[in-house]
Amino acid sequence: MTTNETRSRLIALALMAAGSTTISFGGLVIRNIEQADEWQLVFYRALGMLFSVTVLLTIRYRRHTIFRLRDIGWPGVFGAMLVAIASISFVQSVAHTTVANALFMLCAIPFISAGVARFFLKEALPWRTVITMAIAAAGVAVMLGEGVGAGSIFGNVMGLLTAISFGSYAVIVRWRRNVDMLPTLIVSSLIIMTAGAVVSGGQLDVPLRDIALCLLWGGVLSGFSNWMFIVASRKLIAAEVTLVMLLEFVFGPLWVWLFVDEVPTRLTLIGGSLVISAVLFRALAELRSAGPD
Repeated sequence: MTTNETRSRLIALALMAAGSTTISFGGLVIRNIEQADEWQLVFYRALGMLFSVTVLLTIRYRRHTIFRLRDIGWPGVFGAMLVAIASISFVQSVAHTTVANALFMLCAIPFISAGVARFFLKEALPWRTVITMAIAAAGVAVMLGEGVGAGSIFGNVMGLLTAISFGSYAVIVRWRRNVDMLPTLIVSSLIIMTAGAVVSGGQLDVPLRDIALCLLWGGVLSGFSNWMFIVASRKLIAAEVTLVMLLEFVFGPLWVWLFVDEVPTRLTLIGGSLVISAVLFRALAELRSAGPD
């Protein structure tokens, strides 16, 4: 690997870390919603996402934006469906269990993604990734052992569905690395908004404060992090992408602990520390490889 290639991979890792940290505030946003139910929430969140992604694409491609939407093809449409499922099921999971417990289930994403990528894309796993995945797995095991029993069955199932959906989407983005997959978020937003409007029976009248929070979450937090995720995925294999995404699952419980007093347990903190250590080890290994031979 050349120095430029290594530098590009380091930038991609940094983008993934920043995106994961940004999106980790999603649970805190949900906990601050006053009246909107789950389907109203996903509707306005998707509306914010639709606006931000459309603006980004228009700035980048101008009148060619519609062609970039066409370029995603059927794989992009399938990916959009996966994102829609992941978005809806995540909100349902957080609504029916603690933020920490919902995020514990999402820690399975790296392993789902790695398995799918290995099976369909025949991607090898570098030894650094294998080691850090093992460390992360230990952290996940600690957190799951403490947290799974604390949530409802429905909340856990929804969390697992989120992990499966997003882990599979990560592989599609990696597979279509030469195509800008950001337009898939336009399609997924339209799917989510349709589902939210239908299931809520068109009852979308909620307090302005709730709408503002949902738009912030979808338009700024999610839009920003998903853009970085797609950009970074072109330089990293699927397992590396989703490994760094574990930062979201550590910081998410931390924010609700600090700001709404939803306190994680001691084992949660221990497991989270292991996951963070795995991410740091991976980043340090890349920094070392970027130096002179």
